[in-house]
Amino acid sequence: QVQLVESGGGLVQAGGSLRLSCAASGRTFNSDIMAWFRQAPGKEREFVAGINWSGAPTNYADSVKVRFSISRDYVKKTVFLQMNSLKPEDTAVYYCACRRRESAAYDYWGQGTKVTVSS
Repeated sequence: QVQLVESGGGLVQAGGSLRLSCAASGRTFNSDIMAWFRQAPGKEREFVAGINWSGAPTNYADSVKVRFSISRDYVKKTVFLQMNSLKPEDTAVYYCACRRRESAAYDYWGQGTKVTVSS
């Protein structure tokens, strides 16, 4: 029902910045919750940041709260993740996800975009 397409991943040096984009289409609702997750090789997928289409409130994992910023463009139905002061431990495949407001689970996922931070 909801299609999510990520872009913006790539190779960046430690201390650098990168901005990821997630374009949403299909049967979306203004009440949907959008989020970014990431999964490093051999590790569980973890929550990174979340946002409502209204732009507030936002929610961040403690490990990225100061360095990352999630935002949205309602008109373009696009969610962004601005990543600053990147560290090698940020290396992972980053996924965009969507859940309905009344749901406890994220039922819609993008294909992922790979982020590699070199030292």
